[in-house]
Amino acid sequence: MKRLFASTAIALTAMAGASLADGHSVSACLITKTDTNPFFVKMREGATAKAEELGITLRSYAGKVDGDHETQVAAIETCIADGAKGILLTASDTSSIVPAVQQARDAGLLVIALDTPLEPIDAADATFATDNFLAGELIGQWAAAALGDEAANAKIAMLDLAVSQPTVGVLRDQGFLKGFGIDLGDPNKWGDEDDPRIVGNDVTAGNEEGGRKAMENLLAQDPMINVVYTINEPAAAGAYEALKAIGRENDVLIVSVDGGCPGVQNVADGVIGATSQQYPLLMASLGIEAIAAWANDGTKPENTPGKDFFDTGVALVTDKPVDGVESISVAEGTDRCWG
Repeated sequence: MKRLFASTAIALTAMAGASLADGHSVSACLITKTDTNPFFVKMREGATAKAEELGITLRSYAGKVDGDHETQVAAIETCIADGAKGILLTASDTSSIVPAVQQARDAGLLVIALDTPLEPIDAADATFATDNFLAGELIGQWAAAALGDEAANAKIAMLDLAVSQPTVGVLRDQGFLKGFGIDLGDPNKWGDEDDPRIVGNDVTAGNEEGGRKAMENLLAQDPMINVVYTINEPAAAGAYEALKAIGRENDVLIVSVDGGCPGVQNVADGVIGATSQQYPLLMASLGIEAIAAWANDGTKPENTPGKDFFDTGVALVTDKPVDGVESISVAEGTDRCWG
């Protein structure tokens, strides 16, 4: 993990040193899935701060809920009409959004996917994201190691994002299963595995209420679930509440992805055993720098060597480290949370 951060830092230093536009008369758009999820709030903070630093006018848009594809399409159309130089996008529907993205690119806008790759990934000019498969793999490896021999008898609940299976949800789900030692079916979708340890999949919309309902549904299938994978930390908090309601909050292992400050606190409090931390503020600030460079001289960002996106880093956060899985402490995760 330290090597990953070191290589990322070198790449970021090179990018930050690139010639940027002075920003006058340059505008950019940030389009997120919602404006309430703390992850996207932090992303907006990063974009806003960097836009102010560079003198870029930033307009922010968001879906009403996670999965609100139509509002995101309308936002792209507005950005085109307003003459924006670029768009930073976290897509709710990673394939259906592609025609609107192509319309923006045809109009001369730089489109950068943040956090969630489009389908196909090269539908955007660039992607700045966590390695979401690795994020899932880390929590899967940790959960298997934490259970030890009992991993062979696990009863696993998979709390995913949405039935449309956006890329970010598929990557985290499949990464977790691989890390846990479960054979994948088609790695481009979730839910087709035949390992008897998987009780089932349900969707959460990435929020606490969705996590609670999904957990209740899966507990109805098997009340002895003892491992819970969650797409993000709000969903994990909801799953915990459902388990607490039946008195099982202390004997079920919950793992997640995001590493936001509330989520890291939930690791400290024992709600979540481990979480993979990502860096949305960094994603968004780098995205604004890339739009400035595009406006200045037409330069497009480059991918991390060996990957088809720019990797903004990931770290496993837990206060219960296991052999063979690199991690950082809750204290370090708190210092870094969503920076």
